[in-house]
Amino acid sequence: MSEPQSLDESQARVLSLFREKESFLLSGHVRPDGDCIGGEAALASVLLAMGKRVTILNPDPPDPNFAFFTDALDFGVYQEGELPQHDVAVLLDISELSRCGALGDKIGAADSIKVVIDHHMHFGEEWWDASFVDVTASATGLLVYRIARALGVELDRTAADAVYVSLVCDTGWFKYSNTDAETLTIAGDLVGRGVEPSKVYDALFQRDSPSQPLWLSGMLSTAVYHAEGKLVMFELPFADPIVTKQADSDPAMDVLRAVEGVEVVLFLRELEGDQCKLSARSKTDYDVNALARKFGGGGHQKASGATIEGSLSSVRERMLAAALEGFSASVGPSS
Repeated sequence: MSEPQSLDESQARVLSLFREKESFLLSGHVRPDGDCIGGEAALASVLLAMGKRVTILNPDPPDPNFAFFTDALDFGVYQEGELPQHDVAVLLDISELSRCGALGDKIGAADSIKVVIDHHMHFGEEWWDASFVDVTASATGLLVYRIARALGVELDRTAADAVYVSLVCDTGWFKYSNTDAETLTIAGDLVGRGVEPSKVYDALFQRDSPSQPLWLSGMLSTAVYHAEGKLVMFELPFADPIVTKQADSDPAMDVLRAVEGVEVVLFLRELEGDQCKLSARSKTDYDVNALARKFGGGGHQKASGATIEGSLSSVRERMLAAALEGFSASVGPSS
């Protein structure tokens, strides 16, 4: 097991709250990914082992691929109305209430202590009461692992699987640059606790529908290279008759990111209501977090996103202009 990390004042207060308070509401961002879901499942398991009352409530349901451990816990989806009674509201894998949709307003207005557990950069005022944040951590689930260690709580099988899912989802199965020694040490400890990597991989990545190749080919067919091949953009129109709105862009991004010379991959998904969702990835020092922040988003230097007002054509034009500013002014889009 990895050595315990030293704690700052806010992190120490989070541990005190987990020890002293009795009821907790755990939540995350819209369209929760593996790190968000895994972090919630792991923390819920830890708190339940401590005899606490725990409710998980998200703005959207988990993807069915996470059922191999979400079946063990109740993942609620906020519709409307009052929140369950809770002493402490914990946001995982997020530090912006606005990214919780309508649930964010309810959490913000609730008469409860607010805690953030996250590994993303935060810009602006700190609105929470306590936080367990480390922007150098590879995943939010890794922070939950540290919390469990500091609390002296042994991870059960559900928690171990959940932390492992967090790690593999946010490190691209340990191939991204955020994979460090702590990440691999923790992964080894989790395997020693019974996690079976092949079964996790099969559950997450070997359950595609027969139409998945059509989704992938449909998205890849929109790819356009710019900046002498350093930048590639692809998109998913809202009215696309072939590519489902639930299509996962990550496989397409991995294909394009593997192209020699490509430094940045940008994906624009057109949403209902004249909005677009940006997903941005970098494999060099190009800061896609700075790019996303120009459009009200954020994330990491090499993986960020934003929800942007406007039609696909207008957002595409604005995004391309902003993205090209990150490259040499002498380099323009390819034909």
